[in-house]
Amino acid sequence: MQEQLYTKYKALLFKLAYQLTGSVSDAEDAVQDVFIKIADVPPERLAEPKAYLCKMVTNRCKDLLKSARKKREEYFGEWLPEPFPSSDDDAMEAVLREDLLTYGMIVLLERLSPSERIVFVLREALGFEYREIAQLIEKSEPNCRKLFSRASAKMGLSAEEEHARPEAEQQQWVDGFLDALKAGNVNRVLTMLDPDVVLVADGGGKVLAAAQPIVSRDLVAKFLLGPVLQSATFGGEVRMEMRHINGQPSIVIRSETGGIQTVGMLRVEGGIIRELYLIRNPDKLQHIAEGGFSEKIGLIESVD
Repeated sequence: MQEQLYTKYKALLFKLAYQLTGSVSDAEDAVQDVFIKIADVPPERLAEPKAYLCKMVTNRCKDLLKSARKKREEYFGEWLPEPFPSSDDDAMEAVLREDLLTYGMIVLLERLSPSERIVFVLREALGFEYREIAQLIEKSEPNCRKLFSRASAKMGLSAEEEHARPEAEQQQWVDGFLDALKAGNVNRVLTMLDPDVVLVADGGGKVLAAAQPIVSRDLVAKFLLGPVLQSATFGGEVRMEMRHINGQPSIVIRSETGGIQTVGMLRVEGGIIRELYLIRNPDKLQHIAEGGFSEKIGLIESVD
């Protein structure tokens, strides 16, 4: 029975855990822990397995969020969620892309308290009814509605943006922006950026990255066409390519000698780039370099 539950719900639980923690590794660990623990759960308690498993994962992630808060306060520079690769020919990743919040929205989740984040993800990403959320987190339905409303306000989302997904033409935007960067076309880069565009870079203190967000079209363009490319070179040729990360078109920068150095995610709104996120911390690029999920998301041998 456990193996059937794992096969049926592993993608859903990973999607929940990833969006609650912003970490592929923590999400894998949370799913692993839950399926090890249910081996000792009496079958009668699994009458509604989806709700039971989601509650277990949510509780596990709530503990992880509490411990992560202090670590992120001590983190060098800006902290960004860990990206993960997506591929059209991977069945699990295809499931993960459905209803997955955009990377930009996952960044905004960092503004929320654990309870607000849990309610927002369950409601907005997974489509749970407030009644179901109330039962899952053991709060009243009106309280859950207030938590969702408060979360949306903290994230600065309008009613339209709450349901937004990457724009259909985003791949064209990424391709166009990539071409402009490759050509060093300053004017083209500038025309694609909002005047108040914000660039956030996460190097984790291990590689060169802006320690603070960079704001304004001119400063962002200067940074992109200078330090980003130079720091990714490491004495070899730089190759920039478009790749699907987190289910959306993204920019990957790699060098001949150093492998993948940067993953760039864009938030395009109203026909212009509003935010750019550059993930450079090598610890957060392991899954991208490997090209998929680690073995923890494979079949758990201890599940009978």
